[in-house]
This record gives sequence, structure tokens and C-alpha cells, in this order.
Amino acid sequence: MNIKNRNSEKGFALALALMMLVVMSLMGATLMQVVSNDHKSNGLKDSNQQVFYAAETGIKEAKRYMLAQSSLTPGNAPNTKFCKTSFFPDLASVKAINNYVETKTLDQLITASSKETDRLKEYSYEYFITYTPDKNGQTSKGTTKTVSGASGGDISESSSYKSGTTGTATYYTIYSCGCNASAAQCTAGTNIVTALESYVSKVN
Repeated sequence: MNIKNRNSEKGFALALALMMLVVMSLMGATLMQVVSNDHKSNGLKDSNQQVFYAAETGIKEAKRYMLAQSSLTPGNAPNTKFCKTSFFPDLASVKAINNYVETKTLDQLITASSKETDRLKEYSYEYFITYTPDKNGQTSKGTTKTVSGASGGDISESSSYKSGTTGTATYYTIYSCGCNASAAQCTAGTNIVTALESYVSKVN
């Protein structure tokens, strides 16, 4: 009787050990899956944030471009790679200022360490500028306003600059997109693209 009981106990212990092994294996696999999903989620969140920063960089570069130009005149529809006019529902007929579209990868603007440069190569921006569209989405004619204030010709979203008494300023809109790929490789519909727009005015 004692021998039979011992054999029975050994069999039960073996079954219990196997069951515990299976349960622990399932728990380990589940934990690895959770960690993997969290890692992917954090990576996607970081990529989305970097794409947003790239689009903001495009807006800043567009303002620099506007300040450097002696004239800003509407041309034809912008020939863009990934910053499609369809991303901006307020646009109907698009006339890019000076027919200019700028598409750059961030490493072309920012000097960094070798490792950071490799990361910057993975993000790009593209922008074009138009007159601020009217209520029908047309951008062929500019809207002006009377301005006064300190002297200068800076770009501002809410204020304008003019020495002396009064003058006029014209409204423009900058359309900028960021992408999680290089300027040469980014494709709308395949890569992550974030579209931003900024309303600015420039003294005439």
C-alpha cells in the first residue's frame, strides 16, 4: 500500500510540474507580447512626434524663404512629392508663390553627431506657400490689411510691421508636411505624413 501511494504521489507531482511549466510558459509568452506591443507603441509615438517636428521645421524655413524674397507672386499648382494639396480642405485652386516648393531631409539643415545624423536622415519636410485662400478656396489674389507699428519686414501670425504712419501687409498661408522617411523616399499613403498650416502676413 505504501509503495502504491508513493507512485501515485510521484505521478501527481509530475503532472502538477508539467501543468505549472505550461502555465509559466504561457505567462512568459504573454508578458513578452505585452512588452513588444508597448515597445512598438512607444516607437510609433516617437515617430509621430518627430514627423510633427519636421513639419514645424518646414514652416520655420518657409518664413525664412519669404523674408529673403524681394517679391512674392502666385504661379502654378505646386509640384509636390508628398505634401499633397488634398491634405488641406480649404484649398480649391492652388497657386504656389513663386512656383516654389522646398523638400529637404532634416540632416540637410541640422549638424549633429554621426548617430543622430543617421536618425535625422529618416525624417523630411516639404512646404509650399500661397496667398491665404478666400472663402471659395481660391489663392490667385492676395488679401491685404492696413498696418502700423515698429519698423521692419518680419513675418508674424498676429502682428505686422511698418515704420511711420500706416502701410499695407498681405496675408499668406504656409502649407508644410513632415514625413518619417527621407525626402527622396517619402510617399504619401505609405509613410506617416503630418500636415500643418500657418497664416502669416508680410509688409508690402
